[in-house]
Amino acid sequence: MLGSRRIVLPTVLFFALWPLGPAAQPLCAQPRADRAAIGEVPRRPVTTYSIVARDPETGQLGVAVQSHWFSVGTVVPWAESGVGAVATQSFIDPGYGLLGLEIMGIGKSAPETLAGLLAADAHPEVRQVGMVDAEGRTAVHTGASAIAEACDRTGPGFTVQANLMHRPTVCDAMFRVYAETEGDLAERLMTALEAAQAEGGDMRGKQSAALLVVAAHPSGRPWEDRLYDLRVEDHAAPLAELRRVLTVARAYRRMNAGDEHVTAGEIDLALVEYGKAEELLPDRSEPVFWHAVTLVSEGRTEEALPLFARAYALHPAWRELVPRLVVVGLLPDDQATLARILEAGR
Repeated sequence: MLGSRRIVLPTVLFFALWPLGPAAQPLCAQPRADRAAIGEVPRRPVTTYSIVARDPETGQLGVAVQSHWFSVGTVVPWAESGVGAVATQSFIDPGYGLLGLEIMGIGKSAPETLAGLLAADAHPEVRQVGMVDAEGRTAVHTGASAIAEACDRTGPGFTVQANLMHRPTVCDAMFRVYAETEGDLAERLMTALEAAQAEGGDMRGKQSAALLVVAAHPSGRPWEDRLYDLRVEDHAAPLAELRRVLTVARAYRRMNAGDEHVTAGEIDLALVEYGKAEELLPDRSEPVFWHAVTLVSEGRTEEALPLFARAYALHPAWRELVPRLVVVGLLPDDQATLARILEAGR
């Protein structure tokens, strides 16, 4: 929870206290120009539970969080490919996320980074922070003034943390479920949040949630490195909605993968991806329609016609799009084929 008083991490003091080793390079006293300085980011009262983690198999990094506060995803979760992940909460200062990634990005471990930030903070007693770096090293801090029930736990490559919980068992539940759950990182983070809520979660209730997962290594295209960046801003059941949105996101990742296979000429692999997207979203028309378009572009019109019929039934406006795709070369300029596509399902 955030107090009314202004609490700022003094940037210069942080660098003055930073434990530089003999091989370390001096650090600039200001963050890069493209990032806000500590204290310039508006702070919000975020009482919540969260998890930060690195997947040991893929190297992916992620954060997941739920709170009875509006738009928790804009302030608590931070992650960067090849660097680390941070959750900053309680009497929150987003500078722990901004500078945390900055410092881990120059090679400091999560424990070193968090120790330096806390040393530079005039009020570490009100902070709650979890960190993991790209090597899987973790650090967590729960200040003495975090509102009960407050807790944290650290496991191999992950930390869980919570404050103002309904019960003291929230962290134990998150720890256990994350450790026991199979699946990709997004799934394990999601199930940890659901376990926390099953224990009562935030004693004030529920409002917003977020899930952020980034790739293990930076590609030079940051927009591609953010594998999942999902937020539920204001909802009566934010975790149920986040779970639903995660399913939609998985389907669209399948569709994107299918498009990449088409570009590479791997049509059979593309069709597999499109089919998996349809399985995830059986009531959505878009995966079905583009699946059909791909089949026609490969001369497999007979296979495509039932899919066009299904897409039209779900969303009739797809018929109007068909002639426009001929103009841009996504469907063949063949009147007989076009007529069959437009008549599908009638």
